[in-house]
Amino acid sequence: MVAAKRLPSYAYLSPEQAEKYAEITQRGTYKLIDAEIFWRDRYMELEKSGYTLRPRYHPDWTPSWLGTNLDPLHCEDSVMIDRTHVIDATRRRDNLLVSLKYTKADSDEIRICQFLATLDHPQNHCVPLLEVLPDPLNSGMAFMVMPYLRPMSSPPFTAAGEVVDFISQSLNGLLFLHSQRIAHRDIAAPNIMMDARPLYPHGHHPVELDYSVDNMYEISPLARIDRPVLYSFIDFGISHRFDEGSPTTLLGRRGRNQDVPELSNAIPYDAFKVDVYALGDVFFKEFSQKYHGLEFLDPLLTAMRTRDPAARVSAEGALAIFRDLQARSNGMSLRWRLSARTESTPERMVYSTVAMAREGIYQFKRIMGPG
Repeated sequence: MVAAKRLPSYAYLSPEQAEKYAEITQRGTYKLIDAEIFWRDRYMELEKSGYTLRPRYHPDWTPSWLGTNLDPLHCEDSVMIDRTHVIDATRRRDNLLVSLKYTKADSDEIRICQFLATLDHPQNHCVPLLEVLPDPLNSGMAFMVMPYLRPMSSPPFTAAGEVVDFISQSLNGLLFLHSQRIAHRDIAAPNIMMDARPLYPHGHHPVELDYSVDNMYEISPLARIDRPVLYSFIDFGISHRFDEGSPTTLLGRRGRNQDVPELSNAIPYDAFKVDVYALGDVFFKEFSQKYHGLEFLDPLLTAMRTRDPAARVSAEGALAIFRDLQARSNGMSLRWRLSARTESTPERMVYSTVAMAREGIYQFKRIMGPG
């Protein structure tokens, strides 16, 4: 008989603490919020469709810590969702972690994602739409089923090569989108996510991202520079697919990035050029403003963030500039540690010394090989 695994000491409460948490639980501290009740009411129908929500959303759920001395903060079913219209689920046939997005059944977003899902192309960096499920309680609404993805900067970028890979994938992905005459229109850091499974081979909690699947242990990722990830554009809620031969101009100021200079409700603008500016802004805000040592990207950022859209490069032009910068900076060590602009000089010296030591160990192991 295998003994039950003992949990870490911090997972347990004293009898007095356990009684206190039982009382506040009974008073409703951990009860489902309105957004969660929405998902609880659809639990069984989603289960019939092949998707299982976390135990918290089962109609018969009772908190797992009641009657025990476990700290609810480390019980998986105490974790609430952080967005109202998106939730994680598990596809039962293969245990794939997915995201369910609640949206209108008759939407351009669904049509665009269904079209993109039919295009098997190495530069298609759009989140795959796996399935569309009708809402059993509202015929006008549906669930988009997509692979679960993690924010692009979680965990933070740590090496120059990781930034280069992100830029390469996102520029190729944008050029592919535009080649299909689709303008994303809402490019921003939260709308570019990654499949982080290479970094977390044992998984992580879908809400408490720095913890194990059971929310019990704090976990650390593997190095992104050694295990490249796939980045994808998400959220095509305001995207537009242009007819062949039609102009690529639109009206409207919708979108996360309100710094794009030409956005207007009255004067038509080129939606493709807006995408270029918005993606350049992601590179600027997420990399250039945060880290030292990425100045070689400045010509690309300048070309993509030119305020005059007529003078701004296209996605194809941006990719050409990037490839040229890559070719001219081939002497740069892509494995070198990114130095945050918020670091003090002493901190930078210490962290760089540690990084050099780790890199030395890595290179020694690579030369010596397995064994």
